[in-house]
Amino acid sequence: MSKALVVVDVQNDFCEGGSLAVDGGAEVAAAVGSLLAVDRDSYDVVVATRDRHIDPGAHFSPAPDFVDSWPPHCVVGTVGAEFHASLQPRPFDAIFDKGAYEAAYSGFEGATDEGRALADWLRQRGIAAVELCGIATDVCVRATALDAAAAGFQTTVLLDLTAAVAPDRVAESLRAFEAAGVGVSGSLPG
Repeated sequence: MSKALVVVDVQNDFCEGGSLAVDGGAEVAAAVGSLLAVDRDSYDVVVATRDRHIDPGAHFSPAPDFVDSWPPHCVVGTVGAEFHASLQPRPFDAIFDKGAYEAAYSGFEGATDEGRALADWLRQRGIAAVELCGIATDVCVRATALDAAAAGFQTTVLLDLTAAVAPDRVAESLRAFEAAGVGVSGSLPG
């Protein structure tokens, strides 16, 4: 079965020191880099998603609730929007940017520079299964995994290669994964 690795939002603003830092984000960046250095050939394709905000409206807030609104992050042209330095190597076959003018949590809301949507891009390459890793377990990884399953891909989240915004919400994400038929592998770091 043809398989893709989807690396979700391993960006500076989501790692320690960033404007929306997730505990363990830098560790996840390094661990995903190690996976790519050792096991890249286990995947038919490797893709990445990125938050790339220009003016996402109410998604940014000076008084965020950390559910629907957030501090400004991953603004196009800033260091915060770039991939974390520990994410090496970066053998990405494609990068899917999302959220320019709206909140966008799922990589399936993103597109390449040429405008290709993730689901279409994967199907065009005969991909039937996806494995996901990145940041954050309970937000963008969750949304991307649920959309992958809804789009008909056999979906697995590599939990040991994710970090959560709110670790106390991970159990809720795991229940959502189970209900949607999303598999999990490993356990959360820490």
